[in-house]
Amino acid sequence: MKNLIKALTEAYGPPGYEHAVREIIQTHIADVADSVEVDALGNLHAVKKGAGEGLTIMLAAHMDEIGLMVSYVSDKGFARFTALGGVFPDTLIGNRALFTNGAMGVINAENWPRHDKVDGSHKTLYLDFGAKSKDDMPVRVGDVAAFQRPFVDLGNVMVAKSLDDRIGCVILIETLKQLDQSPHDVHFVFTVQEEVGVRGATTAAYKVHPDVSIAVDVTDSGDVPERKNFEVNMGAGPAIKVMDRGMLAHPGLKNWMVETANAHNIPYQMEILTLGSTDAQAMQLAHEGSAAGALSIPCRHIHTPSEMVSIDDVENAIKLLLALLKSPAKL
Repeated sequence: MKNLIKALTEAYGPPGYEHAVREIIQTHIADVADSVEVDALGNLHAVKKGAGEGLTIMLAAHMDEIGLMVSYVSDKGFARFTALGGVFPDTLIGNRALFTNGAMGVINAENWPRHDKVDGSHKTLYLDFGAKSKDDMPVRVGDVAAFQRPFVDLGNVMVAKSLDDRIGCVILIETLKQLDQSPHDVHFVFTVQEEVGVRGATTAAYKVHPDVSIAVDVTDSGDVPERKNFEVNMGAGPAIKVMDRGMLAHPGLKNWMVETANAHNIPYQMEILTLGSTDAQAMQLAHEGSAAGALSIPCRHIHTPSEMVSIDDVENAIKLLLALLKSPAKL
């Protein structure tokens, strides 16, 4: 599984440019799904038909990662940019941005190193390509970049640039592979453009029209210095979402997940996130609505080029999803 995590996290896939990630996923699910298709927006739909009179369940994990877009190119050969998704300016200095054409830019701030801090915006940041003038620039306005960082295996812990949410994609892939039978029709949907407004999940949920929707994504981790009043810790089990800024989880689905975890001795945590949301926000509102919730992987250093998760949390998330999908729904 770590080889798959490495391949997916190192793949290039900022919002709107998820095709390389999608191609990797397709090679792993083509022989285990009953049907696989790509919709007009770029979402990848894989279906496992149920063996009984169950529900239509949609699992979603997003393929895109945070990135940058060039907004201005100067005569001196530097570029300004805007963010694609929640990119924190103070994590960017010294990082490298890889563009779709292979160009590589180094990010820095004006007046560095006397520049004490980034002011909370990207206005003082720029990209340096080593160019001498605008004519030498390998990029132009509108070009898109993702961050470049290799996958690192630390044993029980992994570090990579896009564990948000390639780790969710891995969990869906492994769940699909191991799901031999379910009473439910299960739709495994790998979505696009989550980081810029859950756009892929919005259209995918209208297509699937699910009864039950579960987003599989990352969440913050409260076990780092000075992180207070957040009860989710890396390595303590996947987190069953109660609420976030974009949704309240369906009480019946939340309880079904808790009861299933308890019945199978699967460690879990309860998540209340005051910032951010997931694809469940969109799936909850499609058509007349669905019973929506989320299963989250605790992630340190979220929305930076060096995110960190525990392999134990990943494996227990797969166990919990399999136990849910193999049983009748209790909503």
